[in-house]
Amino acid sequence: MFDDVDRRILRHMQNDPELAIPDLAERISITTGRVARRIERLKDDGIIRGVRGVIDWQAMGYEVEVSLRITLDKTQTRAFDDFIEEARKIPEVIEIQTFLGRVDVRLSVIARDMAHYQGIYRSSILALPHIADIEALMSVARIKANESLPV
Repeated sequence: MFDDVDRRILRHMQNDPELAIPDLAERISITTGRVARRIERLKDDGIIRGVRGVIDWQAMGYEVEVSLRITLDKTQTRAFDDFIEEARKIPEVIEIQTFLGRVDVRLSVIARDMAHYQGIYRSSILALPHIADIEALMSVARIKANESLPV
């Protein structure tokens, strides 16, 4: 059962993930024990998957982001499985999405600069199995990147 108290807990956790349980309890006017039990239930129900640190990859020296739209050779039975298994091994691939339609997979790739990206592309991306076509889109600006849900 998901109610207004759960929504308030989630709103506060999204806005301030480092907020201690006693402080969260005070903000939503319920006991610390009740907040802790509700958070455990939200975790058990799979609503809260975890709390994580979000690292700004640009602050770490990665200046280039490229979105690769990839069409796979779907005549190969394991095209998706083989491709995704290998793509996961490339550290600079920070996101993998699959689609229905002309484009099968999208990879987000980060690099320190264009020379670094070119090296990743030639040595790692082009070595991925079952690629039929690749279209590269260079990211110019990130306008909105918010993972918070309207709860």
